[in-house]
Parts: sequence; C-alpha cells; structure tokens
Amino acid sequence: MSDQQQPACFAKVGVTAVPESAARVRHEFSDWLHSHLMLDSVKASDVLLAVNEALANAAEFAYLSSSRPGVMHLRADYDPTAAVLTVTVADQGIWRSARPPTNDPARGRGIPLMRALSDHAIIDSSPVGTEVRLQWDHISGSL
Repeated sequence: MSDQQQPACFAKVGVTAVPESAARVRHEFSDWLHSHLMLDSVKASDVLLAVNEALANAAEFAYLSSSRPGVMHLRADYDPTAAVLTVTVADQGIWRSARPPTNDPARGRGIPLMRALSDHAIIDSSPVGTEVRLQWDHISGSL
C-alpha cells in the first residue's frame, strides 16, 4: 500500500486558548498539511486560513466571560478512500450569537470565510462548548 493510500491524522488537545497558542498550532498544522497532502498553493492557503479562523475564534471569543483562558483542541483527519480532509476545532467555552455589524470592516468575517473556503462547514454549539468541523473533498495524499 502506498503512502497516498494511508490515512493521516494530526491532533493537538488541551491547547491554551490564547492567540500565541493558536499561531503555534496553526504553524504545526501547516507543517503536517504540507508533509501529508498534495495541495496546490491556493487550496493549501484556503485550508490554512479557514483553520486559522476557527482557532482564532476559539482563542478570542470562547472564554470571554472566564477569568482565565480555557482550552481548545484541533484534530485533522485525512481519509484517502474518500479523498476527504476533515478538520475539527473545539473549545469548552460559551457560544456567542453574532453581534450586529460593527464599523470595523475587519470584524465579523470569520464564519462566512470558513464557509466560503471549505466544501462543508458545520458549527455545533452546546452548553459544553463549540465544535467547528471543516471538510474539503477531492484531496490527494502525499506520494
């Protein structure tokens, strides 16, 4: 069986939900992505930007009402049989409904961006946290 047919997984569990940790995890995920999957530069950028948005949202918003940062988790699974990459970012914080638009054009774009950059984006929120599942179809494994 060639490497292309092997499933691949990346996981970071219990990461402190702060911007510095989100940046570190994004970098580690980027290294994994480039070493395990054959993506053109546009698709790789799409995946990394969408995952970055999910991590940034967890780091910035999930624990706003807490005195200390909580944790976030990232898991990526590549299924070579289905040619699907699924990335899940989860936290144990509190979901906040969308606020009215602000005058800051850089705010409020994360969720629409994740949806636009992935083939499927599902956001599940509950009293025990939020889970963002992003999926990309027609993905090839590395050689």
